[in-house]
Amino acid sequence: MPTIASGFKLSNGVRIPCIGFGTWQIPDDDELVAHIRDAIEIGYRHIDTAHIYGNERGVGRAVRTCGLPREKLFVTSKLWNTDRGYDGTIAAFNRTLETLGLDYLDLYLIHWPAARGEPMTWQSINSGTWRAMEDLYKSGCVRAIGVSNFLVHHLVPLLARATIAPMVNQIEFHPGYMQRPTVEFCMKRGIQIEAWSPLGRGALIAHPVLKEIAAAHGVTSAQAALRWCLQHGAAALPKSLNHERRVQNADLFGFSLTEEEMQRLDNLPQTGFSGLDPDHVTF
Repeated sequence: MPTIASGFKLSNGVRIPCIGFGTWQIPDDDELVAHIRDAIEIGYRHIDTAHIYGNERGVGRAVRTCGLPREKLFVTSKLWNTDRGYDGTIAAFNRTLETLGLDYLDLYLIHWPAARGEPMTWQSINSGTWRAMEDLYKSGCVRAIGVSNFLVHHLVPLLARATIAPMVNQIEFHPGYMQRPTVEFCMKRGIQIEAWSPLGRGALIAHPVLKEIAAAHGVTSAQAALRWCLQHGAAALPKSLNHERRVQNADLFGFSLTEEEMQRLDNLPQTGFSGLDPDHVTF
């Protein structure tokens, strides 16, 4: 991987850039467009948004006006919880495309699993939602489909009913919160892991172990944490509103972590966890 635009090959052959630009909590205004354009100038080619972020319109404007051909960029959005089910998913996807002002998406994800109440009920909801995702994929209006925040016990019943397996699972993944069972399950089945909050909501920046390892390589703690993600085979979605930090977060290929350093980071106690449990998310 010589650049952040280089990527991991998904199970259907589509390549996903190994580092993307996250847009959660960035308001939908001219500043968002400026941040995305700057990221693209630095070399970012993957822009991640979601319906619930409320900024799809600005993301789409940035993509359409950045000066690069559409096919050079990888755009992800996500289905929100209130739109689950077959009909709701189809309608929500069409609204997302219209809001973005794009003809297609590169990746569409189910943002959170239905997981509350009787198992047969939530499993049926997830199955109906996934059937719509499969039909959207077959129609050609999205290049890859996947899930977000699905744990093993959400994935098993989904896969049992699916005709197309999810190509991506976007989960919270960083030193101090590895989610080993889910990661191992996905890796064995060719489901690409994508890390949201790869810097542990900033908690890792000042962590003494990260600082020590980063200093040994002459990089920042953020760079060390992102490199850890890549060496685990996970794509990552850092977010920064600072130009210099965006540049640093893209500069990950002049060093590599040793096996010992990887193990030290693997064994960190829980650090930077968001507190969001997919089985108990109520929003």
